[in-house]
Amino acid sequence: MGGCFSKPKPVELKIEVVLPEKERGKEELSASGKGSPRAYQGNGTARHFHTEERLPAPHPYPGAQDCVEAAICHVKDLENGQMREVELGWGKVLLVKDNGEFHALGHKCPHYGAPLVKGELSQYTQEVGWDLPEGWLATAPSQAGLALPWTSRVSSISGGLLSCGEGRAAAGTQGRGAVACGPSPALLPLGVLSRGRVRCPWHGACFNIGTGDLEDFPGLDSLHKFQVKIEKEKVYVRASKQALQLQRRTKVMAKCISPSAGHSSSTNVLIVGAGAAGLVCAETLRQEGFSDRIVLCTLDRHLPYDRPKLSKSLDAQPEQLALRPKEFFRAYGIEVLTEAQVVTVDVRNKKVVFKDGFKLEYSKLLLAPGNSPKMLSCKGKEVENVFTIRTPEDANRVVRLARGRNAVVVGAGFLGMEVAAYLTEKAHSVSVVELEETPFRRFLGERVGRALMKMFENNRVKFYMQTEVSELRAQEGKLKEVVLKSSKVVRADVCVVGIGAVPATGFLRQSSINLDSRGFIPVNKMMQTNVPGVFAAGDAVTFPLAWRNNRKVNIPHWQMAHAQGRVAAQNMLAQEAEISTVPYLWTAMFGRSLRYAGYGEGFDDVIIQGDLEELKFVAFYTKGDEVIAVASMNYDPIVSKVAEVLASGRAIRKREVETGDMSWLTGKGS
Repeated sequence: MGGCFSKPKPVELKIEVVLPEKERGKEELSASGKGSPRAYQGNGTARHFHTEERLPAPHPYPGAQDCVEAAICHVKDLENGQMREVELGWGKVLLVKDNGEFHALGHKCPHYGAPLVKGELSQYTQEVGWDLPEGWLATAPSQAGLALPWTSRVSSISGGLLSCGEGRAAAGTQGRGAVACGPSPALLPLGVLSRGRVRCPWHGACFNIGTGDLEDFPGLDSLHKFQVKIEKEKVYVRASKQALQLQRRTKVMAKCISPSAGHSSSTNVLIVGAGAAGLVCAETLRQEGFSDRIVLCTLDRHLPYDRPKLSKSLDAQPEQLALRPKEFFRAYGIEVLTEAQVVTVDVRNKKVVFKDGFKLEYSKLLLAPGNSPKMLSCKGKEVENVFTIRTPEDANRVVRLARGRNAVVVGAGFLGMEVAAYLTEKAHSVSVVELEETPFRRFLGERVGRALMKMFENNRVKFYMQTEVSELRAQEGKLKEVVLKSSKVVRADVCVVGIGAVPATGFLRQSSINLDSRGFIPVNKMMQTNVPGVFAAGDAVTFPLAWRNNRKVNIPHWQMAHAQGRVAAQNMLAQEAEISTVPYLWTAMFGRSLRYAGYGEGFDDVIIQGDLEELKFVAFYTKGDEVIAVASMNYDPIVSKVAEVLASGRAIRKREVETGDMSWLTGKGS
């Protein structure tokens, strides 16, 4: 068993605690007025750290020379609910006005760098006539036949037409149908501001506007929060130059440098699986002040990395995919055992056994093993150059073998279609084999699937639908042809298999941890299994989905794994947290992004607004009278807006999306 951190040698225990931001500057006083110790619970025993033992918290503004301050607008320039991106010389900040208060934050989502302000606002507006001065922002009831409100800068008005900065126009009669948001030198938000937080328009991450803290996923880091003051009706922002340039903030965490002597074969928290769920669990524990030993083990040879990027960017190297650098794990005492396979879990004695015989005792256990890809079972399945995409090495080899040659992808789900899209510029030919009639049919429906299929065909991808692979033929042991059950023979030098996955839970079958008939680990809202002290999260679990009446579901999304990892960590610390996030996923193909929120399994109708042929659309997935999911392409931020509505607990009715009246998106509906 290899690892970033080998099995630790007995050393003296050293623990260093950095208090969370909310505790900075607080004087913890006893009745006598002297500093009293702060206790952190670890493995059932309170450990005490006196005030004088703590590291001094760094001041957010170390010196005037390291900061920049400027008046950026008048207090009346923004209405409640509006956001603006402003320049401070060393970088931009996001200025938000909510409930009469101004907040200044980092302006880009730390996940993939999405601008939180980009150009659309559909709330806090008032109806006026068409007679608007140039430079004002106007909202009209429809855009290019799409019955959705939009907002844009007015550049000219003539003959009942509003001409806008983006080249869009809306027709109407004098005094009817237009809405003005007031003059603004900057575009208003494409991100969604609601309930004291801003939601990223790309992937749905949410940040508290009062603290900048990450409240919903994906991503690991928070936004910087900058000082705001009001003087003589002007809004001033003061910010650290360094923070302006970094545009991300890692929360303050406790540190545990090394295990105590004689305890190298035991740990307080063991995390099996180093994907999003496992990493977020470990980080959350440290953020909450947990300072005991944490061991994270993985089958991979690498530290935790961004697995969804594997199929979208097959050339990416491991260091480009890493979620955290090696120094991060060392700094916060999160031990990572790589190439470490757990073969047995003994819950009675709280012990796991690894493939190489190494045994490790634990106090709390998180199971986040993820899933294993399904393999082809046809004749010739053992030939060379047939891959599943599980590691950076897999992805890199596929690109290398496909360059200038013939590639076949089996499976037209997200992974298969992403791989096919990426290979079109590398391979001589790309073919996709799929059992269904159209790609994504079960997930996105027939009409959306067909529109996406056409996009692929326009990019030289050949489809073989409603058939399967019957044989893989080799020449000198290497793949040469893929034979289909339809009798077609497809030339192939490399084949990628993306036909689904099964939970990687075989090592639990002899334990007393419950598995369902498909091998998934059932958990409750607190991510607890049937065994006390054992939690589970990520792709291998089924859990109750709160806004779908607690229906037990499996949602193998990157974002959902993040959220489950945090909830598991919180409940290891007895915080009684419950999973409540709205599922959110995305894909990117040929430079176009598709976003999806909700849980659409079992949908019985799809209501489409927009133009499928132009790939500018919104699709609402309904079951009975209720909207249960939404997908869009080239129409941000509607998916993030719908996710925020669902997160608020409000049901969206089918009739609301059928009529094209989207007032419910702005909080004006029923």
